[in-house]
Amino acid sequence: MTRCLLLVGSVALLAAASLLTSHAASAADFDQTRMTPEQTRPEREWAVIVSPYAWAASLKGDASLAGFNTDVDVPFSDVFDHLDFVLMGNIEVTNGQWGFYVDAQHVRTSQDEELLSNEIGLKIRTTSLAAGAFFKAYEVELGGETVFARPRTLSIEPTAGIRWTKLEADVSVPGFNASKSADWTDPFIGLRMNADLTERWNLFAEADVGGFGVGSRLSVNAQAYLGYRTMMLGRPTILRAGYRALYQDYENDDFTGANKFRWDVTQHGPVVGLSMRF
Repeated sequence: MTRCLLLVGSVALLAAASLLTSHAASAADFDQTRMTPEQTRPEREWAVIVSPYAWAASLKGDASLAGFNTDVDVPFSDVFDHLDFVLMGNIEVTNGQWGFYVDAQHVRTSQDEELLSNEIGLKIRTTSLAAGAFFKAYEVELGGETVFARPRTLSIEPTAGIRWTKLEADVSVPGFNASKSADWTDPFIGLRMNADLTERWNLFAEADVGGFGVGSRLSVNAQAYLGYRTMMLGRPTILRAGYRALYQDYENDDFTGANKFRWDVTQHGPVVGLSMRF
């Protein structure tokens, strides 16, 4: 069901963007020309946007590890009980028309479940590194200005890149312990949308689809954030909150039995963070 919702959401966003363009990232309003007052804005100046964030992601799906088929179920309500370590952030470089970004995550979780009256311990370490590029394909003014003295606009930005994922899992049952790992690289394509709702409020949404059998069978990433413009430490900053979901279906088809590794899991949950321009 979650997989269907993600696919439907991605298709809907792609369709909406196509309709908009017919009339003409890893966080909202990264366009530096919107974040700099016009009277001091150099033409096509390159800027760096640093965006630390926290993603309280639930894990839900199925996995096959070391010959064991197990449910991966870490609900959001228990996420802090299962979370051992987390590090997340996004860095983007843009001149207002073109740009590229790197998004990195490292998460460690642990859980216990019952199987045939035996307790199974499952520890999962997930590392993800995405790199992509984008360009502003469409922009229309909405009237008025933002607090950064720029016209309020709606823009559409196609994006493409690669996402590298590494999974490490430890399974323990009475009298048996096993560790397995796998990594793969997925190409992806997608769209980003920025919309200035008011002089301070901004809406950002992104959806991309990848895998295509190159790395995973399929990956779908979708996220949306509401942002609030302000100044922090003397720099234009956007505080943001939203929701993100990432579905990945990976299987190392070259192995079977105890060497088989299958990951058919959705990570989803609320996100809070900020974006500061340097």
